[in-house]
Amino acid sequence: MTERESKWDEKLKRFFKDYYWNEILQLANEYPDQRSLIVDFTDIEKFDRELSKEFLEHPGELIPAAEAALKEIDLPVEKNLEQAHVRIVKIPNRVSIRELRSKHLSRFVAVEGMIRKATEVRPRITKAAFQCLRCGHLTIVEQNSFKFEEPFGGCENDTCGKKGPFKVIIEESTFVDAQKLQIQESPENLKGGSQPQSLEVDSEDDLTGNVTPGDRVIINGILKSRQRTLRDGKSTFYDLVLEANSIEQLDKDFDELEITPEDEEKILELSRDPEIYDKIIHSVAPSIYGYEDIKEALALQLFSGVVKNLPDGSRIRGDIHIMLVGDPGIAKSQLLRYVVKLSPRGVFTSGRSASASGLTAAAVKDDLNDGRWTIEGGALVMADMGIAAVDEMDKMKAEDKSALHEAMEQQTISIAKAGIIATLKSRCALLGAANPKYGRFDRYEGLAEQISMPPALLSRFDLIFVLLDTPNYAQDSRIASHILQSHYAGELFEQREKLPSSQITEDFVDAEMEAIEPVIQADLMRKYVAYARKNVFPVMEEDARAHLIKFYTDLRKTGEGKNTPVPVTARQLEALVRLSEASARVRLSNTVTLEDTKRTIRIVMNCLKNVGVDPETGALDADIIASGTSMSQRNKIKILKEIIKKVSEKYPGAKAPLEEVYAIAEKEHGIDRTHAEENIRKMKQRGDLLSPDQNHVRLV
Repeated sequence: MTERESKWDEKLKRFFKDYYWNEILQLANEYPDQRSLIVDFTDIEKFDRELSKEFLEHPGELIPAAEAALKEIDLPVEKNLEQAHVRIVKIPNRVSIRELRSKHLSRFVAVEGMIRKATEVRPRITKAAFQCLRCGHLTIVEQNSFKFEEPFGGCENDTCGKKGPFKVIIEESTFVDAQKLQIQESPENLKGGSQPQSLEVDSEDDLTGNVTPGDRVIINGILKSRQRTLRDGKSTFYDLVLEANSIEQLDKDFDELEITPEDEEKILELSRDPEIYDKIIHSVAPSIYGYEDIKEALALQLFSGVVKNLPDGSRIRGDIHIMLVGDPGIAKSQLLRYVVKLSPRGVFTSGRSASASGLTAAAVKDDLNDGRWTIEGGALVMADMGIAAVDEMDKMKAEDKSALHEAMEQQTISIAKAGIIATLKSRCALLGAANPKYGRFDRYEGLAEQISMPPALLSRFDLIFVLLDTPNYAQDSRIASHILQSHYAGELFEQREKLPSSQITEDFVDAEMEAIEPVIQADLMRKYVAYARKNVFPVMEEDARAHLIKFYTDLRKTGEGKNTPVPVTARQLEALVRLSEASARVRLSNTVTLEDTKRTIRIVMNCLKNVGVDPETGALDADIIASGTSMSQRNKIKILKEIIKKVSEKYPGAKAPLEEVYAIAEKEHGIDRTHAEENIRKMKQRGDLLSPDQNHVRLV
């Protein structure tokens, strides 16, 4: 024992007896299943300032000293706490990963972040028992470094003294569980555009196997360094490794936001305001003019419906998925970015730059230990319990889009790659934005044909908004003045900040800013959302339920005839329920009223009118979104097939001239030429038709 350790030994024993006597008795009672005594750092500080300072400065000596002191305490029960650990939590010395410097080496630090990957738990040998194969004597060698050490001095038996050969006796050796983790900075604390940095963590014994990728934790430990080895010897560079002493789990919900009692008062006061809906709508992206209905839907998405876990083990999602489709230059990406800013946990990615594994999860060859495969979570895993905004969804590759199916409906991500079969949670709401195929939206075409997205994916969105950019003098002048107002206010603000000689007063800047100032500040709004999602779980009233049922069944009734399309499916009904719950959460109310259901029916009908209407017949048709072809179109394809069949019978080789097909279609069935051409092109794509040459087609 070094001088320092013996100096502190008595103090540590006194500290344990004064502060942690009951906990030590409980530990002795449950030992060896429980092997850790958790010590709050503030207690050490209360007990002795100097001791607490020593812990931060020289943890490498004081933690073993504390564990030794713990073993020597006289216990009323006959038990020896040989393997007990002292785990210290709530360390004030919190350093972010990118701030770690050489001055922190061998100090006690706390690092907060998110587990990026975790290897499997494997035994590591701490004391190896070597048996001399000549005389059978056992030699014990402690294994502390990375290299496996054999007995250097040869066999310890005086009569033998030979230098081997040795055999490791597993039964006589001691092992400890070890696991390597990689911790990465939390995405919400990042400055824009910077890459999150990560740190390697070594955990041993009872710390192992407690965390999974995606968990948010604080790891307290000693920062160590390891020399890099190159092919031609050792490098002068060292890598940082955190030797974990304790791991504190941060609650997975929105506890990253501190809500003070004053905040809570403000939140409750806001919720009693009769104008609360307008206030919240005007606090979503106030610098963008108009789009009240979309902003209302985005606000509901932030609050989200209630997740239901049913007794049979199935889970109904509460998250609301929204899709914005529209002409370029109408602030889709702005809205997305703003929602991510308001969400207590949000991730923004662009479809063009994200791959399937970047969105969901990837299996990576691991550099932590001998190149085993481990799982890394992608954007949707990082946005667990928040909102994932994906811009330019139409530019994603087909296989990346298919990765989203499961994440949207089941809210899990299954991965089966490289021998790893795992399921990660991605309980996030998806907010997507896409542009139409040909740059602008065509009013007379179906939606599914204009967005290059699989219909199965489109039908999973609760709300799809179509944003059209149609010139309109009155509206345009209001938008223009709003845009210029926000630029003007921004100019005033910047000039006042940057130019010392500026004559602009603060009151003037504030007055000009008022138009684009959110009614509820973004910070308070985030807290409001987090508070509502954590504390409010609304239940539907009888009349609200009846109203939804009536609305749904009345709509379905219109699709009962033989030649009428199915107007809505059960998916829209579920969307209505989720939106109504979110609407009640906005008021922090625990009951869903008739008003809520009326509000959501209005929003959903606005969407369906834009999206789910057959452009030819004007009837609601759920198939447009679900399968990409409306009923009237399917009927036309049927008619065209019949015509081609009839015409081709007259010609040798069953080839039907296109001109004749078009003529009959127009004359007898009223299908105009453009539609007929479009449908024949579709049939060729699907492999129903062959064209032997430019002017003829033939049924397959």
